[in-house]
Amino acid sequence: MPLKHWMQLALAEGVGAVLRRRIVEKAGCVEAACEAPRSLLATVEGIGPAGAARIAQAIQTAAERAERELIRASAAGVRVVCTEDEDFPALLREIPDPPAVLYFRGSLQPRDLHSIAIVGSRKCSVYGREQAERFGALLAGAGLTVVSGGARGVDSAAHRGAMRPENGRTIAVLGCGVDIAYPPENAPLFEQITARGAILSEHPLGTPPVAENFPRRNRLISGLARGVLVIEADLRSGALITARQAGEEQGRAVFALPGRVDNPNSAGPHRLIREGATLVSSLEDILENLGPLPQSVHEPALFDAPTGADASPEQCPSSLTESQQKLVDALVSEELDANGIIEATGLPAATVLRELTLLTLRGVIRKVDSTRYARRA
Repeated sequence: MPLKHWMQLALAEGVGAVLRRRIVEKAGCVEAACEAPRSLLATVEGIGPAGAARIAQAIQTAAERAERELIRASAAGVRVVCTEDEDFPALLREIPDPPAVLYFRGSLQPRDLHSIAIVGSRKCSVYGREQAERFGALLAGAGLTVVSGGARGVDSAAHRGAMRPENGRTIAVLGCGVDIAYPPENAPLFEQITARGAILSEHPLGTPPVAENFPRRNRLISGLARGVLVIEADLRSGALITARQAGEEQGRAVFALPGRVDNPNSAGPHRLIREGATLVSSLEDILENLGPLPQSVHEPALFDAPTGADASPEQCPSSLTESQQKLVDALVSEELDANGIIEATGLPAATVLRELTLLTLRGVIRKVDSTRYARRA
């Protein structure tokens, strides 16, 4: 049972992400890692003969705790997945130090592969809150999942905005256990998010929101997303750390919303823009500058792109939904803008905008210019 063994390593005191990976690689698999003798552990870089006995004891001591933790999570209605599980987010496997296990309430879905993180100041201005909610709604309405940290300010506004569209999804990544509402006033918001996405954490149930948890939490926010949008952050903000992790360590796109020059919280986004982040003023700025998925990440069937460079317009992915098929059929013989597609298909405007985004990200259709779309030849 890989989950139990990954949980055991996750709970072993003194075994962080890097050491955990080295132990598993040396042992050959996670099951063998949990039974690794001192002689093997002594050959692992970072442990050596001096630390082998201590690490072996920590791993064995964690076995019983891992079983209790899984029982406790099941009783609380909390799901737990490990890095080997199909439900474990594919993009998160790609970061340098992925978590061994994730706890979550709600659901993780294939469409979450196309996620955007929105981060920023807890003490944001009215403008920052308005823009976080605006972009949360625009991105969710276009079919992307909005990821943030569940904190006050920009995070909360982004989550609320993402739930404005009927089918909008959002994920909150916590720096505490998923059974703890922090900040406390966001408890009702977290219940709404659970119904429309997921609340997740790498921390065991009951873990309090201590300060050292949040920098580690930030790598998960960026790791879950194809890009990070920063809205209001001072130069010491954790949002800037998240953005730099995204761009420098994880190879993800970084976006920044400019703000008032006399607002200290504009300093962070403005510095990111000077350093090469994409300046954002519209949804299109984000959609047009999203980089490709990592080559090692294979999209699930729901997002499979057409195979073969010579696929004809009539050859569409079998996984298209009914509304996606209508949209593609409308583009078989001519190029259309969104209004033309709405007229040709009879689909609601919100549905057309969402499907246009997903089909463009999948490579089924392409943008001809700023307004028109065509079936990809």
